[in-house]
Amino acid sequence: MERLMIVVPAYNEEEALPKTLDILGELVERLIKQKIIDIQSKVVVVNDGSSDNTWTVIEKFNKTNNVITGVNLSRNFGHQSAIIAGLSATLNFGDVFITIDADLQDDVGAIIEMLEAHAKGFDIVYGARNNRDTDTAFKKKSASAFYKIMKKIGVQMIPQVADYRLMSKRSVEHLLTYKEKNLFLRGIVPTIGFPSTTVYYARKEREVGTTKYPLRKMLSFAWEGITSFSVAPMQFVLAMGLVTILVSLFMLAYTVWEYISGETIAGWSSLMVSIWFIGGVQLIGLYVIGEYVGKVFNEVKGRPRFIIQDNLLKNNLDKK
Repeated sequence: MERLMIVVPAYNEEEALPKTLDILGELVERLIKQKIIDIQSKVVVVNDGSSDNTWTVIEKFNKTNNVITGVNLSRNFGHQSAIIAGLSATLNFGDVFITIDADLQDDVGAIIEMLEAHAKGFDIVYGARNNRDTDTAFKKKSASAFYKIMKKIGVQMIPQVADYRLMSKRSVEHLLTYKEKNLFLRGIVPTIGFPSTTVYYARKEREVGTTKYPLRKMLSFAWEGITSFSVAPMQFVLAMGLVTILVSLFMLAYTVWEYISGETIAGWSSLMVSIWFIGGVQLIGLYVIGEYVGKVFNEVKGRPRFIIQDNLLKNNLDKK
């Protein structure tokens, strides 16, 4: 039997965690009793520098439930880094790994299907939504547009898949060799290339707490994904530059024609329009180039993607 490690990134989830840990703890205990997974399987909650009592809740459950344990990061490093931190901390203790968010909007029942698919030889099993009924119309359209854009620029992504997935030990080992700080795991994991499949489930509404991905963060995350995997935005700026040149040549010809016709007007408004248009293109171009330079700047510094302050998993196993 294999040791299952369920990695749960959590940021300010003190309201949701008690119910989440009860459900996940009961599931792991049931799977252990059914001899589907090893007795040393764990639910590992990664506290991503929460400002509330998330870590206190984790410590409390750890004292009363042998299945529940946790990792405490020194500060907030972000959702994707928290997942990597959890996988890194559990790598030497587990054989198969599942990542799932603390709000439990993802159906935990799919974990059993994931394990069944893994038993058939799949190294990576993605959890995909079978519908987006719980989303607003705007979120449905924006998500669809995002997947289309990512596909268009050549990024391998599984539609309707977030960070709910199962990974074998060897796939996690290879994932951890990806050292970039600009993490977009939904795009990185498919590049590993091991046998994979997908299980589908119905996503639920969040029962308690508030979402940690408002519109601003969602847009930022989407931009991170695009710029981390493609230079398409820079190519788009090039296209805009070429279009601008063509427009300016047309305007030049038009201006000459107006001059010959004797119909030019002092302070012609099109001059200002052209200046503002070209200035806008230049600013957009500088921003896009700066975005990539900034990413290179962050990467070459080589700073750690996370810092673990407390590791209850290691402490618990060391005591044994």
